[in-house]
Amino acid sequence: MKHYDKQDFPLDQIRRFLEPGPIVLVSSAHKGERNLMTMGWHMMLGFAPARFGCYLWEGNHSYELIRRSGQCAINLPTADMVDTVVGIGNSSGLDGDKFKRFGLTATKAAKVAAPLVAECCANFECVLADASQIERHGLFIWDVVKAHVAVSPKRPQTLHYRGDGEFMVSGPAISRKAKFLPGNL
Repeated sequence: MKHYDKQDFPLDQIRRFLEPGPIVLVSSAHKGERNLMTMGWHMMLGFAPARFGCYLWEGNHSYELIRRSGQCAINLPTADMVDTVVGIGNSSGLDGDKFKRFGLTATKAAKVAAPLVAECCANFECVLADASQIERHGLFIWDVVKAHVAVSPKRPQTLHYRGDGEFMVSGPAISRKAKFLPGNL
């Protein structure tokens, strides 16, 4: 295996290497208002129930809609939506309906009030499972109560944020299924 020459690196930029998951669009709704935001800070926390955690900044317009409703939908955009993802992230819900502004189709969810984004390859309906870390860390812990996933493509090209306005696109799959011990990773 290769060894790498390394140098000190700014701590405020390490997300370029550690950001684990794809960029998602978080939709929310509360008392007749809906919003959509771009998010990259999230993680899986469990399998059964399917548990998901995410960081939301209290200055975000979506923060109060999500906190008060205790629900949201996590929508997985594909790489061809990169300009829409950036546009949503660069705008505020206070300036109008982002679904309309960005030409997205809001569809009704089965178990939550938040709309789903039809143009995304997957949608995950979430209800708040644990609010104990919201005030201290901005960490929302969700149970995913319904999943909607496109039949094709099997492995969609998703966007992964590296910081400083740069994205990666998910690449080819590498299988080690024959050697894999599921409980260990």
